Amino acid sequence: MTSISEAPQNPLPLNSARSRQPGGGYVIRWLRANLFASVTSSLITVILMVLLGKALISLVQWGYWNAVWSVPGDQTGACRSVRGLGACWAVIPEKYRFILFGTYPFDQQWRPALACLTFIALFFVSSRRSFWRRELVLIWAAALVLIGILMWGGIFGLTYVSQDRWGGLPVTLILATFGLAFGFPLGIVVALGRRSKLPAIRSLCVLYVELIRGVPLISLLFMASVMFPLFMPDGVNIDKLLRAQIAFVLFAGAYLAEVIRGGLQAVPRGQHDAADALGLSYWKKNGLIILPQAIRHVIPPLVNTFIAFFKDTSLVLIIGIFDLLTTAKTSIIDPAWQPFSVEVYLFVAVIYFLFCFAMSRYSRRLEAQTRH
Repeated sequence: MTSISEAPQNPLPLNSARSRQPGGGYVIRWLRANLFASVTSSLITVILMVLLGKALISLVQWGYWNAVWSVPGDQTGACRSVRGLGACWAVIPEKYRFILFGTYPFDQQWRPALACLTFIALFFVSSRRSFWRRELVLIWAAALVLIGILMWGGIFGLTYVSQDRWGGLPVTLILATFGLAFGFPLGIVVALGRRSKLPAIRSLCVLYVELIRGVPLISLLFMASVMFPLFMPDGVNIDKLLRAQIAFVLFAGAYLAEVIRGGLQAVPRGQHDAADALGLSYWKKNGLIILPQAIRHVIPPLVNTFIAFFKDTSLVLIIGIFDLLTTAKTSIIDPAWQPFSVEVYLFVAVIYFLFCFAMSRYSRRLEAQTRH
């Protein structure tokens, strides 16, 4: 009889922890399974690697080795001599202040810069779960008041700057932040209204959502800029930035309402019955039980809407507001720098990417935390 110690040991399965450990053997198996599984797959892999390698080499040569990083004054002769062979990054230090802050007074541009840093700090604080208390509302209120003081001025010895001089990154952050901050609660109310048992409320919410979602954002901005002042009394004039902000809030509220409504439908009916059995009121039931579960279900589409909305702020060009992308386009009107628009657009693309990537990473972390 074979003893226990002499019994043959079963080999570890391929999907065991040992087989998944990093090492040369694992890498080779992964390459064979995913990139070189057959002759056709191997051929496609080699072709793609060659093409990507050539593209990467060309990009490095254009963006680094042959690039011009600085020029004396506004002399662009060095940039023109390497045009087509290398990038002219000298346009960025020459135009970055106009790109970021537009026509804001040059000697006062520290104020919109500080406002942008305040926005970023506010986003960071809001992303920390340790700050998710009632005091966060006060932090938001104080930060927004500070941003308003910095941008407008007129008090504390700051020079008054009208909204016509605002532009660049602060305008993009203002439109996106206020649009989402007010559009999100509006979307929650509309989503609940669409599920209401009262026909009047349900019909009104359906009409609002279908009307806003049925037209492009450009038409809403055009209506807010051109048509809305026609309905105001004589002598009453609302600033165009505020009109654009209202259009963004209404637009965001309609789209977020449909996302949240999908989350509400995903909550099991038993949760509603349990809340009713506890004797909770309508608002307590939704605020404490239903809505937290619904929002947890739709974190990815919510963040996708946030990212799309942040990029849609560039459409305010149609009503004469200079956002980040518009100031970038305007900065290269100068004939001396006009041939180097690609470098300017890449600079702006990096800024958009940093904000959108940060939102995407935060949503993944938040979704992972809510699963536990």
